[in-house]
Amino acid sequence: MSASLKAVEDFMARGQAIRVLVAEAFGSTPREAGTFMLVSAAGQLGTIGGGQLEFLAIDHARKLLGGKSAKRTLDIPLGPGIGQCCGGRVILQFTNLDGPNAADLTDGVRAARAAQAPILVFGAGHVGRALAVALAPLPYRTRLVDMRRGLMTGLPDEVETVVTPMPEALVRQAPAGAAFVAATHDHALDFLIAGEALGRQDAAYVGMIGSKTKRAQFRRWFIENGGAADALSRLSCPIGGGVVLDKLPEIIAALTVAEIIGKTGRKTGALPHVEAHARATGEG
Repeated sequence: MSASLKAVEDFMARGQAIRVLVAEAFGSTPREAGTFMLVSAAGQLGTIGGGQLEFLAIDHARKLLGGKSAKRTLDIPLGPGIGQCCGGRVILQFTNLDGPNAADLTDGVRAARAAQAPILVFGAGHVGRALAVALAPLPYRTRLVDMRRGLMTGLPDEVETVVTPMPEALVRQAPAGAAFVAATHDHALDFLIAGEALGRQDAAYVGMIGSKTKRAQFRRWFIENGGAADALSRLSCPIGGGVVLDKLPEIIAALTVAEIIGKTGRKTGALPHVEAHARATGEG
């Protein structure tokens, strides 16, 4: 589940809920073991893969909430019998989220979020904001960084905001495996941020908004300031690959998100602690 802690807490605060956990997955399945969603009498948060499997899971969760069933485990073949052709099989576990179970779930989400390597987006202009918004629903921890406090409004709850007079210092402070995108209003600042990021060997992704001309200028600046020429192969500039010529901020953001996922792999931004916690406490 990629939902924020606030989304999980808000969902559970609206009434009784059930966690539906993919406890085991065999063969071809829509989602892997450890994936879970939350279901209430009138709502849902997250997904275990959609389709008829999810429909059956939601229906069973609501029967549990309504006292019409006591069965806490379902073993479901994903074949013609339920109208899905995956061919695998999943075992689902259903847990009421009340008392200790609810606290354990929120603790797990909190710990997982804290442990995630972040994606730092520098610059809260049109492209930076569009990128932060595009990343918000995905299983990554997104930080939007700018010097201008007035730009840090109207963003999704999942986006962390940082206002600082020295954005480049955050590159040095970031944990191993962090990703960096320089998209500020100032080319010189972009150069400082990208240069700092390329100086790290443990960055998952380094991107800079720009053009072929800006990349060439950065190359000269980087080498003149002691940067290693071979490090430039790790720089994505222009971000998004520059294949699509449409410069709409949301288009650039979509292409950049795809690029980040391709470079880091989804598991870099997954919630392993939540998934492990879910497996460990699957009995309900």
